[in-house]
Amino acid sequence: MKQKLTVLCLLIASLLWAQEAKISFSFTLEQAIEHAVKNNYSMINANRDVTAAKKKKWETTTMGLPQINGSLNYQNTFEFTKQGAAANAFNPAADPNDIVLLAFGTKHVAIGNLTLSQLIFDGSYLVGLQSAKTYLQISENAKVKTGQEIREMVINSYGNVLLADESIKILENNKKILEKTLADTKEILKNGLIEEENVEQLQITLASLSSSLENVKRQKRIAVDLLKLLLGIDLEEELILTDQLNTLTQNNIDLALLKKEFQAENTIDYQIGKNIEKSKQLLLKLEQSKALPSLAAQLNFGYNSFANQFDFLNNTQKWNNFSNVGVGLNVPVFSSLGRSSRTQQAKIALEQAKTSVTETEQKLKLQFAKAKSDYEFSIEQLATSKSNLNLAERIESKNQIKFKEGLASSFDLTEAQRQLYSAQQSYLQAMLDVINKKATLEKLVN
Repeated sequence: MKQKLTVLCLLIASLLWAQEAKISFSFTLEQAIEHAVKNNYSMINANRDVTAAKKKKWETTTMGLPQINGSLNYQNTFEFTKQGAAANAFNPAADPNDIVLLAFGTKHVAIGNLTLSQLIFDGSYLVGLQSAKTYLQISENAKVKTGQEIREMVINSYGNVLLADESIKILENNKKILEKTLADTKEILKNGLIEEENVEQLQITLASLSSSLENVKRQKRIAVDLLKLLLGIDLEEELILTDQLNTLTQNNIDLALLKKEFQAENTIDYQIGKNIEKSKQLLLKLEQSKALPSLAAQLNFGYNSFANQFDFLNNTQKWNNFSNVGVGLNVPVFSSLGRSSRTQQAKIALEQAKTSVTETEQKLKLQFAKAKSDYEFSIEQLATSKSNLNLAERIESKNQIKFKEGLASSFDLTEAQRQLYSAQQSYLQAMLDVINKKATLEKLVN
């Protein structure tokens, strides 16, 4: 019995410890963005891409640095290759038509070699160095673009969670009010002062409202998990958002942002396009450089040894050293216009890249105009939605009073309630739009 009690206590203690060990995260929007930029899975891989590009750049650089390679070869000849010779070459008295078979070499051969090579000039290598640098810039730009996209997605996702929170609060309050109205209406029905249809109409509205509330709760769970994914947080961990939707909306109303001048050259998409253009230009230079000669040098130093018995490890075995130095010059002469064809293809690719940059610039200007218009409209829509909400609240309140006094039907009250619920959601969405539209505009301006 004591053993069972001990095991039970240990189990309870382990469960409590596991609950206490569960990590809880609490973020403002800016803190969430900062955390995502460091811990988002795509951002982690983007950082690795930059690191890999740096290694690639160094790999390319080393191709022009001294290279040292060593080799050790051993050969055991089972059957020698025979060479034929006239018999009288060794014996003048022999018949010149007779053939003597000769075998040259030793049964065992060992060769050790060390080679130092150095590239002196190669146009392709020089272009390769520039290409590696451009490749690194492309990787770094891709990292910046990934960071911008993650920032925008975190803002949108953070706002969606806050929107769900506010929607739940409003729907719960609406449900509470409607339940009281329904209860009061049922009492009036018992006294025979109204028709049963009024109660049924309110019951339909309440059922619809309850369904919407449960749906928003489910949407909130999904929105929170999506935000965790963007933040690089395990889905089982707790996440608390400390910003409020209304406060966040007011902080994102920035009329000065609408007056900022747009420079397409400062956007990451334009810079990526220019880097692609530069890579195509380097590809053209590469094809042109293939018409240039290349020059390389090497120094060899080694030992070899021969024996009919395997005794290379003996101190008495004789090893013969050899060494040489050489310079190689490779001059392209004629390629049947193959190089010219590849060069022309590279020129066409470069012109296509230039056209793409121009197209990107025009698209960015159009995106800025649209983002600016959308942000300006979202601010206007926020004011309009707030005004409509105030009107809808007054209309619903008046219809509540009229309904209780028997001056309005349940259909009139239901219609006023639906109008109020719609105005509430429109206002919440208008607040979220201000936050999201500003994020889209900032991604272009900044």
